Amino acid sequence: MTFEIVGRFTDIDTIAVGKSIHEVERLVKIYGDGRWRKLKGIAQIRLKDGTVCKAEVRWYEAHGIGKKEFKIKHILD
Repeated sequence: MTFEIVGRFTDIDTIAVGKSIHEVERLVKIYGDGRWRKLKGIAQIRLKDGTVCKAEVRWYEAHGIGKKEFKIKHILD
């Protein structure tokens, strides 16, 4: 599903850090070495069809590398 993040993230929580992330080896291979974290938060998103809604989004992040691989977990409204 293609989407664009419209607003800022709220209610950000860390799900896993470092070796606790199942895909950490793949992330290091693709994006480089860093302190990888898996996070979740609430954000306004715009879907491919133009609909704007609030959703729980999950992503990976490392210092110096940034946010990567956003995924919609739940659409909230």
